[in-house]
Amino acid sequence: MNPYAKLISISSLLLGTTITISSNHWVMAWTGLEINTLAIIPLISKSHHPRAIEATIKYFLVQATASALLLFSSMSNAWATGQWDITQLTHPTSCLLLTIAIAMKLGLVPFHFWFPEVLQGSSMTIALLLSTALKFPPITILFLTSHSLNPTLLTTMAVTSAALGGWMGLNQTQIRKILAFSSISHMGWMTIITTYNPNLTLLTFYLYTLMTATVFLTLNTTKVLKLTTMMTSWTKTPMLNATLMLALLSLAGLPPLTGFLPKWLIIQELTKQEMTTAATTMAMLSLLGLFFYLRLAYYSTITLPPNTVNHMKQWHVDKPTSTLIPPLTSMTILLLPLSPMILTTL
Repeated sequence: MNPYAKLISISSLLLGTTITISSNHWVMAWTGLEINTLAIIPLISKSHHPRAIEATIKYFLVQATASALLLFSSMSNAWATGQWDITQLTHPTSCLLLTIAIAMKLGLVPFHFWFPEVLQGSSMTIALLLSTALKFPPITILFLTSHSLNPTLLTTMAVTSAALGGWMGLNQTQIRKILAFSSISHMGWMTIITTYNPNLTLLTFYLYTLMTATVFLTLNTTKVLKLTTMMTSWTKTPMLNATLMLALLSLAGLPPLTGFLPKWLIIQELTKQEMTTAATTMAMLSLLGLFFYLRLAYYSTITLPPNTVNHMKQWHVDKPTSTLIPPLTSMTILLLPLSPMILTTL
């Protein structure tokens, strides 16, 4: 890809995200989301592979539909109330349309079908952007409008997302698809707590971004795309694979790793809100995700029988390690002791 085109795309991504998260007007928020959509399209399709082109078209169609719904929601609210302010969303139909638009942007059930397919057609670095940076603007809009949205609808979508993200990830062999269903499950955790404690939604998103970035960057370094090739990577990068195992267990939410903190706080908050059934259901559904994270950890530490892969690229590729991996891994594993300090900010 032309370096100038790449620079323009990345700058546009930063600009679009900044506009959306800092705007208080619906039209500006919509503009930022559209800039993001148009900026990421060249990055997804840069390999010119049919699967990448297919992923690009799917992404564009879904995001364009979601943006149109968001704009229609804000216009109908302005028609009814005369308000263009994001925090002044009060019209019931507008709230419903916005919930659907945000669910499509985030890949929540039942609007999740596009997300695993798009991630599978993208490179690891673009998949990381799609899973983290491009979900920040919709999460921000969800945060700003949390007081207006229907808690029952959000809870239903959240529980089904956690369930489907866990179930569908069980029979996958492609790493990017597994991480896509993991992302859908995590979005469910963020959504369920939005109306009760929006700050906790943002904290969960930040920690999810941290852990996901660690996993994606490590996998990008080892050039692992499938479970079968993961077993051969231990002999080449044993230290990276050991830290990858810990990062995956952190993403699963096991104590005493960082990923345990958001799940602990969300279950605690749901219990305070007398939503014990929802809290128990979410905790039980996280076991589904734990199974495929443990399977990934098993494969990464070659505790399964050796499996030869007839692919010369696996043995001859040069793998410079990203300088971001060590600090990200440290934070992914060791932030739980700082939880008293984090709790004071909520």
